[in-house]
Amino acid sequence: MRLALCALSAALFALPGAHAQQVQALSWDQVKAKFEVSNPALKADADNVDEMKAAEITAFLRPNPQFSLSTDGTQIASHDGAWQPLKGTSVVPNFSYLHERDHKRELRQQSAKEGTRITQSEHEDLKRNMLFALRTAFVQTLQAKYVLGLAKTDLEYYDHIIQISRDRFNAGDLAQIDLDRIELLRVQYESEMETATVNLRTAKIQLLQMLNDRTPIDQFDVDGTFDFSDTLKPLDDFRQLALASRPDLQAALQTIQQSETNHKLAIANGSTDPTFGTWYTYNSSNNNPNGTQTLGLSVTIPLRVFDRNQGEKQRTLIDIDRSQQASEATKAQVFSDVDTAYELVRSNITLLKPYKAKYNDQALRVRDTVTFAYQRGGASLMDFLNAQSDYRQVQLAYAQLIGAYLTAAAQLNLAVGGEAIQ
Repeated sequence: MRLALCALSAALFALPGAHAQQVQALSWDQVKAKFEVSNPALKADADNVDEMKAAEITAFLRPNPQFSLSTDGTQIASHDGAWQPLKGTSVVPNFSYLHERDHKRELRQQSAKEGTRITQSEHEDLKRNMLFALRTAFVQTLQAKYVLGLAKTDLEYYDHIIQISRDRFNAGDLAQIDLDRIELLRVQYESEMETATVNLRTAKIQLLQMLNDRTPIDQFDVDGTFDFSDTLKPLDDFRQLALASRPDLQAALQTIQQSETNHKLAIANGSTDPTFGTWYTYNSSNNNPNGTQTLGLSVTIPLRVFDRNQGEKQRTLIDIDRSQQASEATKAQVFSDVDTAYELVRSNITLLKPYKAKYNDQALRVRDTVTFAYQRGGASLMDFLNAQSDYRQVQLAYAQLIGAYLTAAAQLNLAVGGEAIQ
């Protein structure tokens, strides 16, 4: 019975999930969705939009009415010396209200709503830039995984070569110095594998930081296609898409609309707003028996002789021109961003095509052929080592080019304002 329990305990201890949580690799869509929900900087900026929406309520509020109460004529004593504190007191309650003309309140609300739209576009622009940084970190993680896989494969292959070389040495077919040189070269493969491991863990740390995730590195992984597409749409398609979807350009155009509204508001603020008032008077000491209680009306009209809001009218008019010029500069920047990113993608595709069509296969064929010849005495040790080095350099260059292509594609998506290239 005790042996059975021990065997069961050992079996449970050996299960993969007994001590380590199973790693679930996240796709790009999952990483993006997690980022949008959990990144604190993005969430904090989203609060700015809510604050601007709250400001719309304030902008549309009416002026508060004014109420005042005054008393006069309180008598301390009458002619016979008796104290009569309330006899002859005049009580005057007054109610007044400022009436805003020329749609000031509506224009304030319209300006506030346009400010909200600008803030929303600016938030989308921040999100666009942060998604580019996230995509870059995601690509770096994929590239580090790919390079680590190459390092493991190369080390396993080289260990196989070392074992064959030892067999040749034991058979008297290989000199001690040649075996030592082959074994000493293994340290380069070990170094490359350790460097690739550190790079992968560093890339994961950066990605976890952007996701605001405290998952241990060993329990976090991502998965995606580490390859390139040799097809690319015409440049004009990306330009038109950028003009329609770039949030910073939308914010610039919305700023023009708000500037025009603010100019209308400045003109409206230069008009006269009357204050209407009404009051009721009770005066018990009035000699007129019919005038003890009176009701009055008043209209107060400011005389806008000197201040007609001339400065704000001029400033907001200039601001319209400034906003228009700023939108033109933003549009020029959009074209520059798209054109630059497009050239980077095109250049990387041009460089990657011969690697995929020819160089990778050639490097593999040369390595295997020279290795086969060296094992049978048909090639020198130097030829063998050079073939190994050339193969590794070609593979690393290919991985770096794919990483550069995926980063350039992310930069083109950044320039366009959407995922034009998946």
